[in-house]
Amino acid sequence: MDRVQSATPQQSAAPRAADRPATSAGGTGPDAGPGSRRAAAQRLQMRQDLATAAMDLFASQGYEETTVDQIAAAAGVARRTFFRYFRSKEEAIFPDHDDTLVRVADLLASAEPEEHPLDVVCRGIKEVLRMYASTPGVSVARYQLIRQVPALREREIAVVARYERLFTRYLLGRFDTGEDIPSGWQRGGEDDSMLAEVSAAAVVAAHNHVLRRWLRAGGRGDVEAQLDHSFEVIRRTFWASSAPGARRRGSLVAPGVSGAPGEVLAESALSASPGGEVLITVARTDAPLDVVVDSIRAALSGSGHI
Repeated sequence: MDRVQSATPQQSAAPRAADRPATSAGGTGPDAGPGSRRAAAQRLQMRQDLATAAMDLFASQGYEETTVDQIAAAAGVARRTFFRYFRSKEEAIFPDHDDTLVRVADLLASAEPEEHPLDVVCRGIKEVLRMYASTPGVSVARYQLIRQVPALREREIAVVARYERLFTRYLLGRFDTGEDIPSGWQRGGEDDSMLAEVSAAAVVAAHNHVLRRWLRAGGRGDVEAQLDHSFEVIRRTFWASSAPGARRRGSLVAPGVSGAPGEVLAESALSASPGGEVLITVARTDAPLDVVVDSIRAALSGSGHI
């Protein structure tokens, strides 16, 4: 992954020039007039039409055999019109990522400073998941096509890297502000860069794992719930408890307690004490849980062994 330099929160939330969309959908902000919104909707529709035409041709006659001229003709436009929306035919397979990248960048920029930075990144990647989940049939067909075409797999890897860079810059920006963030995160020196890159990569990898599993299942199942579960695994791995005042979105979190009422966030056993020894436990699968726990307690206290 590209080496990422630190930035302020505002700088970290905006895509770099290399990550910005090649084309814009037009003015869609609160000051945009009806004409601008209509033009933006038309541009979005044309991108979708070209993407659909490309998908249909790739599926029916093969990726290598399909030309840009054929895609444009199937969509009822000229070749030059195609290149106003996409730089290449493989880019037409991923028509939604440019807009989603901007939407995720806006989410990062507008995040409240007291919200845990990892939670913000998790909310950001969920926007990407929702993009796929909004059209399950198209997403499944695209996944099947990408698996068959190496050039499309390479393009997909490049798209994923854009999100990872965006999340890394955001996390580095949070470190650089000097704000209070949960213990175990702000370590200073080279650890900041390492934690930002590894955390961003973990969130993206979890998203990709959950998404692929959902796509292989034909786009069935509650994919957001599966992603939420993976986030909890990452949270337990990267930080054991929240610092005083660190907040999950929507609620204040006391040290050692997660956002769910009555749910205690488990402390990482491997990070409890840097000088402690490591205990390896072996137990029968049919052993009662209370017996296993008592045996572990005895081993930790030095009064017995398993």
